[in-house]
Amino acid sequence: MASSAGAPIVVLTGANRGIGLEICRQLAARGVRVVLTARKPDAGAVAIEKLAKERLKAEFCALDVTDGKSIAALRDFLKDRYGYLDVLINNAGIIAKGEDDALKVDLATVRATLETNALGPLHVAQELAPLLKHSKGGRIVNMSSGMGELSDNSGGHAAYRMSKTALNAVTATLAAELRGTVAVNSVCPGWVKTDMGGPHAALEVAEGADSAVWLALDAPQKLTGKFIRGRKVIPW
Repeated sequence: MASSAGAPIVVLTGANRGIGLEICRQLAARGVRVVLTARKPDAGAVAIEKLAKERLKAEFCALDVTDGKSIAALRDFLKDRYGYLDVLINNAGIIAKGEDDALKVDLATVRATLETNALGPLHVAQELAPLLKHSKGGRIVNMSSGMGELSDNSGGHAAYRMSKTALNAVTATLAAELRGTVAVNSVCPGWVKTDMGGPHAALEVAEGADSAVWLALDAPQKLTGKFIRGRKVIPW
């Protein structure tokens, strides 16, 4: 992709571990200027140190995607430091402790999950879109899940499923409204061996990060409003 000046600037939310940290690792290895965010500064510092031990550079900015003031602070940091942004990767997400089937799950659990997994990415995109429009090839990558597909939904983990379906709707709506200026896509990383995916998952973390990195740097700019797995478009 073409950036406004020099190496692309990429922001990742919830990037202190798992797939988020691996995406940072792969991007940094390609010379990208990575801004790694996480809710807890201590966790962010540990992640930056891990990358530094591999001779990979990234900078940290604290971010809680459910806190408007925190999102505004990230926007101001990027505006003051760079004046533009090439890629936003909305990776922050939760599976709440109160998860259950749709007929049993507490609505407070649904609301909390939607707040982080769908409304958070929307709010971050709203605040950072003006900076993305200053890029020659702005992109938003929303980390979704196959559990959010309407075409193949088996039930269970209702709050998480609903939140990822809503995130896919955020993707489609933003893609339509930003068409011609910022490409917006959802990505399903697959079932990945992370704290969330568990040790029996089918994919290694590096494999789970691949499509997001591809969308951030290599995919055609005209590819927008799609759901991607394994670098291929899949049904919603």
